Amino acid sequence: MHFLKKYWWKILTVIILYYVIIGGLLFPVPRLAILNETIRNLYFHVSMWFGMVLILTASMVFSIKSLNRKNPLHDIVANEFANVGILLGILGCCTGSIWAKFTWGAWWINDPQLNSAAIAVMIYMAYAVLRNSIEDEQRRATISGVYNIFAFAALIPLLFVLPRMAENSLHPGKGGNPGFNAYDLDSKLRLVFYPAVIGWTLLAIWLASLRIRIQVLRMKSEA
Repeated sequence: MHFLKKYWWKILTVIILYYVIIGGLLFPVPRLAILNETIRNLYFHVSMWFGMVLILTASMVFSIKSLNRKNPLHDIVANEFANVGILLGILGCCTGSIWAKFTWGAWWINDPQLNSAAIAVMIYMAYAVLRNSIEDEQRRATISGVYNIFAFAALIPLLFVLPRMAENSLHPGKGGNPGFNAYDLDSKLRLVFYPAVIGWTLLAIWLASLRIRIQVLRMKSEA
Protein backbone atom coordinates (compact mmCIF):
# COMPACT_ATOMS: atom_id res chain seq x y z
CA MET A 1 0.00 0.00 0.00
CA HIS A 2 3.01 2.31 0.23
CA PHE A 3 2.84 2.61 -3.57
CA LEU A 4 -0.37 4.62 -3.24
CA LYS A 5 1.48 7.32 -1.28
CA LYS A 6 3.94 8.02 -4.09
CA TYR A 7 3.45 10.97 -6.43
CA TRP A 8 5.24 9.95 -9.60
CA TRP A 9 2.52 7.58 -10.78
CA LYS A 10 -0.14 10.28 -10.29
CA ILE A 11 1.83 12.66 -12.51
CA LEU A 12 2.19 9.82 -15.01
CA THR A 13 -1.57 9.27 -14.89
CA VAL A 14 -2.26 12.91 -15.78
CA ILE A 15 0.26 12.84 -18.65
CA ILE A 16 -1.16 9.61 -20.07
CA LEU A 17 -4.76 10.83 -19.92
CA TYR A 18 -3.84 14.12 -21.59
CA TYR A 19 -2.25 12.08 -24.35
CA VAL A 20 -5.31 9.80 -24.58
CA ILE A 21 -7.80 12.68 -24.78
CA ILE A 22 -5.78 14.64 -27.34
CA GLY A 23 -4.80 11.58 -29.35
CA GLY A 24 -8.26 10.11 -29.12
CA LEU A 25 -9.81 13.22 -30.63
CA LEU A 26 -7.14 14.24 -33.13
CA PHE A 27 -5.04 11.24 -34.20
CA PRO A 28 -6.04 9.54 -37.48
CA VAL A 29 -8.18 6.40 -37.20
CA PRO A 30 -9.15 3.66 -39.69
CA ARG A 31 -12.19 4.54 -41.82
CA LEU A 32 -14.59 1.70 -41.19
CA ALA A 33 -18.11 1.23 -42.48
CA ILE A 34 -20.85 2.28 -40.03
CA LEU A 35 -18.33 3.11 -37.27
CA ASN A 36 -16.64 6.03 -39.03
CA GLU A 37 -15.42 8.60 -36.45
CA THR A 38 -17.28 6.88 -33.61
CA ILE A 39 -14.46 4.35 -33.46
CA ARG A 40 -12.66 6.93 -31.31
CA ASN A 41 -14.96 5.85 -28.50
CA LEU A 42 -12.79 2.73 -28.32
CA TYR A 43 -10.30 4.80 -26.32
CA PHE A 44 -12.94 5.60 -23.71
CA HIS A 45 -15.63 2.92 -23.71
CA VAL A 46 -13.56 -0.25 -24.16
CA SER A 47 -10.52 0.97 -22.21
CA MET A 48 -12.75 1.85 -19.25
CA TRP A 49 -14.15 -1.68 -19.30
CA PHE A 50 -10.63 -3.09 -19.27
CA GLY A 51 -9.79 -0.81 -16.35
CA MET A 52 -12.94 -1.94 -14.57
CA VAL A 53 -12.00 -5.60 -14.92
CA LEU A 54 -8.50 -4.93 -13.54
CA ILE A 55 -9.85 -2.92 -10.61
CA LEU A 56 -12.48 -5.52 -9.77
CA THR A 57 -9.81 -8.21 -9.97
CA ALA A 58 -7.82 -6.33 -7.34
CA SER A 59 -10.99 -5.97 -5.26
CA MET A 60 -11.56 -9.72 -5.39
CA VAL A 61 -7.94 -10.41 -4.37
CA PHE A 62 -8.22 -8.15 -1.34
CA SER A 63 -11.53 -9.77 -0.39
CA ILE A 64 -9.73 -13.11 -0.30
CA LYS A 65 -6.99 -11.57 1.83
CA SER A 66 -9.62 -10.07 4.14
CA LEU A 67 -11.31 -13.45 4.61
CA ASN A 68 -7.99 -15.17 5.28
CA ARG A 69 -6.35 -12.65 7.60
CA LYS A 70 -9.35 -10.74 9.00
CA ASN A 71 -7.50 -7.48 8.36
CA PRO A 72 -9.90 -4.48 8.34
CA LEU A 73 -7.61 -2.62 5.92
CA HIS A 74 -7.94 -5.37 3.34
CA ASP A 75 -11.72 -5.15 3.63
CA ILE A 76 -11.61 -1.38 3.11
CA VAL A 77 -9.37 -1.72 0.05
CA ALA A 78 -11.60 -4.41 -1.45
CA ASN A 79 -14.70 -2.29 -0.91
CA GLU A 80 -13.27 0.92 -2.35
CA PHE A 81 -11.84 -0.87 -5.39
CA ALA A 82 -15.29 -2.35 -5.95
CA ASN A 83 -16.92 1.08 -5.63
CA VAL A 84 -14.57 2.59 -8.21
CA GLY A 85 -15.09 -0.47 -10.42
CA ILE A 86 -18.84 0.19 -10.29
CA LEU A 87 -18.19 3.79 -11.36
CA LEU A 88 -16.13 2.61 -14.34
CA GLY A 89 -18.86 0.12 -15.20
CA ILE A 90 -21.51 2.85 -15.22
CA LEU A 91 -19.29 5.09 -17.35
CA GLY A 92 -18.68 2.15 -19.67
CA CYS A 93 -22.42 1.59 -20.07
CA CYS A 94 -22.99 5.31 -20.73
CA THR A 95 -20.24 5.59 -23.34
CA GLY A 96 -21.44 2.34 -24.90
CA SER A 97 -24.98 3.69 -25.09
CA ILE A 98 -23.74 6.82 -26.86
CA TRP A 99 -21.78 4.67 -29.29
CA ALA A 100 -24.85 2.51 -29.95
CA LYS A 101 -26.97 5.58 -30.71
CA PHE A 102 -24.64 6.79 -33.46
CA THR A 103 -23.90 3.37 -34.99
CA TRP A 104 -27.00 1.25 -34.42
CA GLY A 105 -29.57 4.06 -34.19
CA ALA A 106 -30.76 3.45 -30.61
CA TRP A 107 -29.45 4.20 -27.12
CA TRP A 108 -29.96 0.58 -26.12
CA ILE A 109 -30.76 -2.51 -28.14
CA ASN A 110 -31.33 -6.16 -27.30
CA ASP A 111 -27.66 -7.08 -27.70
CA PRO A 112 -26.15 -9.91 -25.59
CA GLN A 113 -23.00 -7.89 -24.85
CA LEU A 114 -24.96 -4.86 -23.66
CA ASN A 115 -27.34 -6.93 -21.55
CA SER A 116 -24.53 -8.97 -19.99
CA ALA A 117 -22.59 -5.81 -19.14
CA ALA A 118 -25.66 -4.26 -17.52
CA ILE A 119 -26.26 -7.41 -15.46
CA ALA A 120 -22.62 -7.44 -14.33
CA VAL A 121 -22.84 -3.81 -13.16
CA MET A 122 -26.11 -4.49 -11.32
CA ILE A 123 -24.54 -7.48 -9.54
CA TYR A 124 -21.85 -5.19 -8.14
CA MET A 125 -24.39 -2.50 -7.29
CA ALA A 126 -26.19 -5.17 -5.28
CA TYR A 127 -22.84 -5.78 -3.53
CA ALA A 128 -22.79 -2.13 -2.44
CA VAL A 129 -26.39 -2.34 -1.22
CA LEU A 130 -25.71 -5.56 0.69
CA ARG A 131 -22.63 -4.12 2.36
CA ASN A 132 -24.39 -0.95 3.48
CA SER A 133 -27.24 -2.96 4.96
CA ILE A 134 -25.01 -4.77 7.48
CA GLU A 135 -24.00 -2.83 10.60
CA ASP A 136 -21.65 -5.26 12.34
CA GLU A 137 -18.15 -4.68 10.91
CA GLN A 138 -16.83 -8.25 11.06
CA ARG A 139 -20.04 -9.73 9.71
CA ARG A 140 -20.12 -7.11 6.97
CA ALA A 141 -16.53 -7.85 5.97
CA THR A 142 -17.19 -11.59 5.81
CA ILE A 143 -20.48 -11.53 3.92
CA SER A 144 -19.45 -8.80 1.48
CA GLY A 145 -16.10 -10.52 0.91
CA VAL A 146 -17.76 -13.79 -0.04
CA TYR A 147 -20.26 -11.96 -2.25
CA ASN A 148 -17.45 -10.06 -3.94
CA ILE A 149 -15.70 -13.29 -4.90
CA PHE A 150 -18.86 -14.77 -6.39
CA ALA A 151 -19.64 -11.47 -8.16
CA PHE A 152 -16.25 -11.60 -9.86
CA ALA A 153 -16.84 -15.25 -10.77
CA ALA A 154 -20.03 -14.12 -12.51
CA LEU A 155 -18.37 -11.08 -14.12
CA ILE A 156 -15.95 -13.05 -16.31
CA PRO A 157 -18.49 -15.26 -18.11
CA LEU A 158 -20.93 -12.37 -18.43
CA LEU A 159 -18.39 -10.17 -20.20
CA PHE A 160 -16.12 -12.61 -22.02
CA VAL A 161 -17.86 -15.98 -22.45
CA LEU A 162 -21.63 -15.72 -22.90
CA PRO A 163 -21.59 -12.84 -25.46
CA ARG A 164 -19.19 -14.82 -27.68
CA MET A 165 -21.60 -17.73 -27.70
CA ALA A 166 -24.46 -15.57 -28.98
CA GLU A 167 -25.12 -15.37 -32.71
CA ASN A 168 -27.08 -12.11 -32.73
CA SER A 169 -24.52 -9.74 -31.20
CA LEU A 170 -23.52 -6.65 -33.17
CA HIS A 171 -20.31 -6.09 -31.22
CA PRO A 172 -17.00 -6.57 -33.07
CA GLY A 173 -15.62 -10.05 -32.48
CA LYS A 174 -19.06 -11.37 -31.47
CA GLY A 175 -21.70 -13.24 -33.41
CA GLY A 176 -19.43 -13.77 -36.40
CA ASN A 177 -18.50 -10.08 -36.70
CA PRO A 178 -14.78 -9.45 -37.21
CA GLY A 179 -12.92 -7.95 -34.25
CA PHE A 180 -10.93 -4.75 -34.25
CA ASN A 181 -7.69 -6.62 -34.89
CA ALA A 182 -9.04 -7.76 -38.24
CA TYR A 183 -9.76 -4.14 -39.19
CA ASP A 184 -6.82 -2.39 -37.61
CA LEU A 185 -4.04 -3.56 -39.92
CA ASP A 186 -1.94 -0.40 -39.50
CA SER A 187 -2.18 -0.41 -35.67
CA LYS A 188 -3.37 3.21 -35.55
CA LEU A 189 -5.78 2.43 -32.73
CA ARG A 190 -3.19 0.72 -30.57
CA LEU A 191 -1.09 3.89 -30.26
CA VAL A 192 -3.81 5.37 -28.07
CA PHE A 193 -5.79 2.33 -26.91
CA TYR A 194 -3.09 0.69 -24.79
CA PRO A 195 -2.12 3.95 -23.04
CA ALA A 196 -5.85 4.55 -22.49
CA VAL A 197 -6.21 1.24 -20.63
CA ILE A 198 -3.22 2.14 -18.46
CA GLY A 199 -4.42 5.71 -17.90
CA TRP A 200 -7.99 4.90 -16.90
CA THR A 201 -6.77 2.07 -14.65
CA LEU A 202 -4.30 4.36 -12.89
CA LEU A 203 -7.00 7.01 -12.49
CA ALA A 204 -9.28 4.40 -10.94
CA ILE A 205 -6.50 3.40 -8.50
CA TRP A 206 -5.99 7.08 -7.67
CA LEU A 207 -9.69 7.55 -6.88
CA ALA A 208 -9.74 4.35 -4.83
CA SER A 209 -6.63 5.44 -2.89
CA LEU A 210 -8.34 8.71 -1.90
CA ARG A 211 -11.41 6.84 -0.70
CA ILE A 212 -9.22 4.34 1.16
CA ARG A 213 -7.41 7.15 3.00
CA ILE A 214 -10.73 8.69 4.00
CA GLN A 215 -12.01 5.36 5.34
CA VAL A 216 -8.76 4.69 7.24
CA LEU A 217 -8.92 8.15 8.87
CA ARG A 218 -12.55 7.55 9.77
CA MET A 219 -11.69 4.16 11.28
CA LYS A 220 -8.89 5.70 13.36
CA SER A 221 -11.11 8.53 14.59
CA GLU A 222 -13.81 6.07 15.66
CA ALA A 223 -11.21 3.95 17.47
